Amino acid sequence: MAPSEPSAGACCARPTDPAQGGLAAIELVGVEKRFAAGGHDVTAVEHVDLRIAEGEFFSLLGPSGCGKTTTLRMIAGFEEPTSGQILLHGRDMVGVPPFRRDVNMVFQQYALFPHMDVFENVAFGLRRRKVAKDEIARRVTAMLRMVELTGRERHKPRQLSGGQQQRVALARALVNHPRALLLDEPLGALDLKLRQAMQLELKRIQREVGITFVYVTHDQGEALTMSDRLVVMNQGRIEQLGTPRELYEQPATRFVAGFIGTSNILRGRVDRESGGLAIIQLSSDERVLVPCGPAARTGQEIEVIVRPEKMVLLSDDAIPEDRCAVRGRVREVVYLGTSTSYTVVVPGGTEVTVFRQNATSPSEADVTEGQDVWLAWAPEHSYVLGEQPQAEEEHADGTRV
Repeated sequence: MAPSEPSAGACCARPTDPAQGGLAAIELVGVEKRFAAGGHDVTAVEHVDLRIAEGEFFSLLGPSGCGKTTTLRMIAGFEEPTSGQILLHGRDMVGVPPFRRDVNMVFQQYALFPHMDVFENVAFGLRRRKVAKDEIARRVTAMLRMVELTGRERHKPRQLSGGQQQRVALARALVNHPRALLLDEPLGALDLKLRQAMQLELKRIQREVGITFVYVTHDQGEALTMSDRLVVMNQGRIEQLGTPRELYEQPATRFVAGFIGTSNILRGRVDRESGGLAIIQLSSDERVLVPCGPAARTGQEIEVIVRPEKMVLLSDDAIPEDRCAVRGRVREVVYLGTSTSYTVVVPGGTEVTVFRQNATSPSEADVTEGQDVWLAWAPEHSYVLGEQPQAEEEHADGTRV
């Protein structure tokens, strides 16, 4: 019996957060994977706990060798964990072969059948399951319409662009109506502009079909663009889990801060607290202001992260007292088209990067190499490394504080 099609309202349903007690689409409990190599064990995945919601677009992000593809292959059943549980909709799948798991996988190499046309490539799995011909025609036609390949049913893969081949592979995986789709760097073979266009297309398709997508990538731009939530992995472990905004604005570790975007890290001791701000006084007129929190109290040594686009370069000494202000000298100016990147050396030798949109404003005159400048930014754009936001409390009436 074929799995039921997604309901008409599935594309509009918001993913249910499994952390709130709902049944997770995919759950990993204490999962580890070790391989024998050179006479000793190598740990590829180390004690991963993860809950992915029904209908969520979830990404595994990290550098090569961090364990993200191994994790995906264990969910698919191509690898078995050394220990731990892998639950699909509450059922433990350890030991269950891939073809008995209600998931499909799309790889970077699309593996289309070159002798079959587009229609037959998409219909292949349905024919293997002996689905009725009229049902095959209906479902394949509907899926090709969704991936915008109507009219190319009789084209062979060699007659298609890379992006079109990727759409065929996606349609072939989705036509069987799996409860989850696993994607292992499926856009890696495409050029930059096509890859960016396909990111939006993948998110559109995921919303329309309303099923869970688990996406593996080393490209932080892809993960930030498409994901509802994501994890950053490093050396087999999860460094941080959260929404794209949380991971970008509030990185938990130096690794996350450096891997997602560009981060400036300033170090110092909190001298005092005033008006809800912790103040690092670098000199009589230089200061770093940070909202007070558990990790930012008087006397504490802290590391403060500031993203490059949050800073401005000023030549004026009259910076308001409620703004962070640090002196520096411009070492390098790089024109990037829509923006310009400035490398500024601050006292102590730390290099700071500043991004400025290429729109002239009176307060930001042209800045040249060798020029002495001020770096200024708002205190709310200072984030103490590793400090987590306070959890919201929920009352019985459903209100949050």
